[in-house]
Order: sequence, then structure tokens, then C-alpha cells
Amino acid sequence: MTRTAYAFEVADISSLAKALVRQLGETPAPPGHLAMLNMLARGAGWRNFQHFRASYGARAALAEPAPAETVDFTQVARALRQFDAEARLIRWPSRASQISLCLWALWAHIPADTSMSEREVNVHLNAWHLFGDPAQLRRFMVGAGMMSRKPDCTDYRRIEQRPPPEALALIRQLSARG
Repeated sequence: MTRTAYAFEVADISSLAKALVRQLGETPAPPGHLAMLNMLARGAGWRNFQHFRASYGARAALAEPAPAETVDFTQVARALRQFDAEARLIRWPSRASQISLCLWALWAHIPADTSMSEREVNVHLNAWHLFGDPAQLRRFMVGAGMMSRKPDCTDYRRIEQRPPPEALALIRQLSARG
């Protein structure tokens, strides 16, 4: 079985030595392997060896950069064709992938943390599309999990979440236009 090596550092070796002497004086017999690991960890400021090991693993995980998100720019370019120079949706896209991206672009214009009536949502959607069907857009956004609504359709809210990488790229491109 392979063993993981853990680097052990202390800011002050003198205080570590004092902590070990005190802990060794409290034990009636020589400590075992695990007890000694716990003593070393406590002397360096952790609760026990398990706490030291978890902290070491977390530090190593945070030191690694997050993987870069890949963006399919062909999808973004296709979706951009559905918008005019003022970043308004001209027509309803025919492909499902473009529908989703276009809905994300409209989602970005819906106010966050705001309770809205159906009429208020329509005002926001009508400002950002030109084909005159806010009801279809509302239904698709609710169905896609981008907005929530009460069963009686009196309260709409944007659901806060991170859009997919392609949608973020599309939103950035459209923001530059508008």
C-alpha cells in the first residue's frame, strides 16, 4: 500500500518541543504511532493528526488552478445571428441549443431577487425581443429552470445560477453591442 507523504512545518520549533515535552509527561507509557502523530499535530496548532491531514489536503486542492471552461464558439456565433445590433432577439431560433443560449441571454436582462407579476416580466422580455411572444419566452424560461412562478402565475422570479460557458460568452458579446 502506498503512503502519502505530508510535509510538516512549524513556525517555532521551540514551542513544538515544549508542547511535546508537556504531552509526553502526561502519558504513563511511551505513546504509540498514532498518539505520537496526534501529539506532533497538536504541538503545531491542529486539533489532531486527522485535522492536520484534512488541512493539508485542502491546501493542496486550493493551490491547483481550476480547470478552464471550454466554449464552443460556433454555437455562440450561431446564436448571435438571432440578435440585432441592439442585442434584441429578432426571431425564435430553430435549434434547441440556440434556443437555450438565447433564453440565457434574455435571462440576463431579468432583474435578480425581484418578485414580478406576469405583466412586469412581459415588459422586460418585450424590451429584449422583437417577435412579440413574451408568453412563449416565459414558458420556456420556467420550463428550463431559469425562472420560477407560482401555480396561479402571479409571482415570477429569476432563479440565480451560473449560466453555461457558451451562454456566458453570448451574454458578453451581446453586452458589448447594447
